[in-house]
Amino acid sequence: MTGRLPVGTGTGKGTGASVPFVDSPIDPAAALDFSGQTVLVTGGTRGLGRVVCRTFLDAGADVVTCARSAPDEPVTSSDGSRHATFVAADVRDADQVEAVVTAAVDQTGRLDVLVNNAGGAPPADTSTASTGFHEKVIALNLTSALTFSRAAHGALADGDGGVILNISSVSGTRTNPGGAAYGAAKAGLANLGRTLAHEWGPAIRVVTVTVGMIVTDEAAAFYGDGGRRAAIGDLLAAGRMGEPEDVADMCLVLASPLARWVTGTEVEVHGGDERPGYLDAIGTDAESD
Repeated sequence: MTGRLPVGTGTGKGTGASVPFVDSPIDPAAALDFSGQTVLVTGGTRGLGRVVCRTFLDAGADVVTCARSAPDEPVTSSDGSRHATFVAADVRDADQVEAVVTAAVDQTGRLDVLVNNAGGAPPADTSTASTGFHEKVIALNLTSALTFSRAAHGALADGDGGVILNISSVSGTRTNPGGAAYGAAKAGLANLGRTLAHEWGPAIRVVTVTVGMIVTDEAAAFYGDGGRRAAIGDLLAAGRMGEPEDVADMCLVLASPLARWVTGTEVEVHGGDERPGYLDAIGTDAESD
């Protein structure tokens, strides 16, 4: 059994696809076997995206990824025996997005999972950063996910449907000084996911994965050294910052039949998020009294 659902009868809204429902118990191990499936991960050459690619490769999937520049080293499975197909593309360019989706489908004849992972933005003062800067941040972190989802819709809806995972951030659920455009774009991903789930469901499930503070090579420059990262981890309920694997493993589950009734929602993977700052302020005041 692959990661797709066993299906019964019925018709998906406007797609002609069968409505997915489980007609027999699911073996968890079999549900996480993606052999024979194609997974497209945007921005999968480094950081979290690279680990997401590796996780799906380890689960047997054929993986296609894209970025503007080819990686220094191929994106491979953990044992190096399998590799992702790389397609050079700027995810903000609609024509290049179409080409990536076409390449993915041409490789295996199908597309089962789309992970809209590409994103990010450097800190910037909202009042002084240029209009062009803000536009590029929104295009990368929000519009590209919409463009890819539209381009992949036909292939994902074919047969018994597919899954779209939009990788968002806690920056879209709270104030985000120094990242107004980034936070707004990530907040928009949640609404996009809820909306597409209703427009394209039940043939396609759409889930927003809201990611907290994780340790990647790119994040190290922002969060600082090990001591600083440990201090940040102490603020979280889990007692540590996250690793990319923490998020990638959840993506694997959400793309599988184990999450068959999860759609049109946000799944938070953030280690319990941060302790409210006002509690520390109250404690300080109490001590001074």
